Amino acid sequence: MSKLDKDEVIAKFTEAYKSANGKEPTIEAKGGWYSVDGGKNIRLAQLEEMAGQFGTEKAAEEKSEAPAKEAAPAKPKKAAKKPAAKKASKKASNFSVKEFWTAKISEADANSRAPR
Repeated sequence: MSKLDKDEVIAKFTEAYKSANGKEPTIEAKGGWYSVDGGKNIRLAQLEEMAGQFGTEKAAEEKSEAPAKEAAPAKPKKAAKKPAAKKASKKASNFSVKEFWTAKISEADANSRAPR
């Protein structure tokens, strides 16, 4: 495993982030962990991976934009209908935890009774 230079990785990530999002990120460092724009804490190696991802996403967007500009604008697609939330199609159960434990206790010992 190679040693990562903190300053180089942060500079590379900042440049990639700026090109992808149009603004400079706020990076907070605490004990080897880095938080980008107040998000989840990540390690330096993950910052380097994210910088590479920003670079590939930007290149993919540029390639996809070139043919899109040449083509005539398409009609906007309608949002797909989402299936309605299923209501409780299962019948209500008559199961009761209280009754279950009462039966379990009485099976274990005939002299036992439920606490009250």
